[in-house]
Amino acid sequence: MSKSIAPDSLASDSLTPGSLVEWLHYLETLHPVGIDMGLERVTEVAKRMGLLNSPIATQVITVAGTNGKGSTLAMMDAVARTHGLRVGTYTSPHLVRYNERVTINGDYADDQRLMTGFSRVEDARLQTPEISLTYFEAGTLCALWCLTQENLDLALLEVGLGGRLDAVNIIDADVAIVTTIAQDHANFLGSDIAQIGREKAGIFRAAKPAVLGSRLLPSSLAEAANAIAAPVYCLGEAFSHSIDDDSAADSPSEWSWSGLSCQGGVISLTDLPDPGLPIDNAATALQALILSGLVVNADACRRAFQEVQVPGRMQWIGQWCLDVGHNPHAADYVARRLPSVPEGGRQWALIGMLNDKDADGVISALLPRITDWVCVTLEGERGRSAAEQAGRITSLGGRVHHCANSPEAGVQIMAEQLAPSDRVLVTGSFFTVAALLEITLPQA
Repeated sequence: MSKSIAPDSLASDSLTPGSLVEWLHYLETLHPVGIDMGLERVTEVAKRMGLLNSPIATQVITVAGTNGKGSTLAMMDAVARTHGLRVGTYTSPHLVRYNERVTINGDYADDQRLMTGFSRVEDARLQTPEISLTYFEAGTLCALWCLTQENLDLALLEVGLGGRLDAVNIIDADVAIVTTIAQDHANFLGSDIAQIGREKAGIFRAAKPAVLGSRLLPSSLAEAANAIAAPVYCLGEAFSHSIDDDSAADSPSEWSWSGLSCQGGVISLTDLPDPGLPIDNAATALQALILSGLVVNADACRRAFQEVQVPGRMQWIGQWCLDVGHNPHAADYVARRLPSVPEGGRQWALIGMLNDKDADGVISALLPRITDWVCVTLEGERGRSAAEQAGRITSLGGRVHHCANSPEAGVQIMAEQLAPSDRVLVTGSFFTVAALLEITLPQA
């Protein structure tokens, strides 16, 4: 039996961590840098684990993009499961618990399953020659191992960063999706939108459908698909959606969809309920599922869109709206979806961001809808201070009421300020939203 010890005393021997928390701490120590783009190391460990010997599921759909990956994947998961498919998902990052990253038929993987998966990864990487893995690479391999144990009809994989060199891309997808392209992670992907598109197009496979989920994608995506003879299905061309006449474009009550079957026949669905998530992403989810072989049932689709929920995406808890948006494109969507504040009320924003994000762009997108701001500091070497955030807001014409040294401290300030007619948007980072999901939010 393996002996349980503290992660800082772990070495390359038979000793293994005794809890999931210890495993996660240990994995953070395995590689000299947190992000190391490339597939050579992770591919070799995957081969040692046998992960590349056979498909991880009957069908695999991979999702890349700057924004919209999580909601697109969540809606595919919901629709597929209402049709009776056995579905597994891998997403990142998590909000509260690491277990959120791997689900089987809607249930989070338990600690023991993940620990067994990490043990398999560790055994494989320690074979001669020993291979160093990043935290994300080890987590991806663990997730793939977990999915291979479940006899899945469908595996849904979210790309972590970029596409071509992301660890998820060791798996050949039957259908590949790119949701949106915008500047983010500039330190790794650069600022050239066409080049970012080419990197994300790296998940496309020859002769396999490539689904483009935005009307505003750079031409480099379609060009990359055409170069490998991957059939392209683009929003606004191969598939589309329309909002019912009586619905607002940003918050429809019902919408309709039209797209193509694998054989090129037209399929239409009407009277679909608003999922509370971007309709572009909902339309993309439907097209990808159909191309994977799903024969859609209209009532099942309606049930799925009625019930789907994505924590941290326009998630309302009383007066509080929590959204993990952390770039201008996401902030613009949030601003358009925020309902009007009741007469006499104020629309607060509690914001905390990392220092490698476009804070000015996020602030500018939200500024027309926010009357009062509370800035919070995020810890760590990537964290941005509340004071710096406040200075940017003030310089752009916003009104900052308070700065706090943590998201939780910001909530304490809001508890003293909140009136019954006020609303609070919590945004800027996964870390900001995650912190608030673990506490009770005050209501006026």
